[in-house]
Amino acid sequence: MTLLDAIIVGIVEGVTEFLPISSTGHMIVTSEMLGLVQDDALKSFEIIIQCAAVFAVILYYWKKLPQMRHLLWLIVAASVPVAFVGFVLEDYIKSLFSVVVVAWMFISGGLVFILVEYFYAKKEKDAPESLISLENMTMKESLVVGLFQVFSLIPGTSRSGATIIGGLLFGLKRAAATEFSFLLAIPVIGGVTLYDLSTSLDSLSQSDGINLIVGFFSAFVVAYFSLKFLVKFVAKHSFVIFGYYRIVFGILLLIFFR
Repeated sequence: MTLLDAIIVGIVEGVTEFLPISSTGHMIVTSEMLGLVQDDALKSFEIIIQCAAVFAVILYYWKKLPQMRHLLWLIVAASVPVAFVGFVLEDYIKSLFSVVVVAWMFISGGLVFILVEYFYAKKEKDAPESLISLENMTMKESLVVGLFQVFSLIPGTSRSGATIIGGLLFGLKRAAATEFSFLLAIPVIGGVTLYDLSTSLDSLSQSDGINLIVGFFSAFVVAYFSLKFLVKFVAKHSFVIFGYYRIVFGILLLIFFR
């Protein structure tokens, strides 16, 4: 991997981390296009630079975080299922890092988004008062979102996409589902990064360290602005367009990479 490769993969991570289109999936495809081999070092690189998103969330919500203390235990509870399953099935999950798996998960995830948005739009129109805000979330909703987050362990699913879908299905307001997904990134991605660092340091060389720094910084800057974009986007739009994007992108992957 060259420095340019690291910058490109970092930018791709930053753009896609918070959009419900799978940052891991896009990084796998980008690495394939750049001719990079999906070895342990590259997989660790892709996991570690995702932690840039954590710092982007902290920076964006810095002033609001003290006011969100009531969500602390909900965030912890929602993080447990994915942490447990990810730890138990770690080797199997890493074996799924392939373009074909990503393609099919893109397509199936896109169909799910379109279907969920169809029924959610009707509920949003007919009974908006029944939708739950971030301030009114309970342990029940957080656990549901946490269970949906487990699906994000499959490359191409999208962590933000899975958690947002879970939130919408169980009555969260669109903005609440999106922001809760952002906040969940802090313990989940942060924890995955620390764990991967503790187990993969031997597979990383000095040049990998330089690439990590460059990729991390690129991802951080782009992720911050990607987060800002999505917050404004969900205030006026649904996620249907991301569903169509996922389907088209997945089909193109099957055509050109199968």
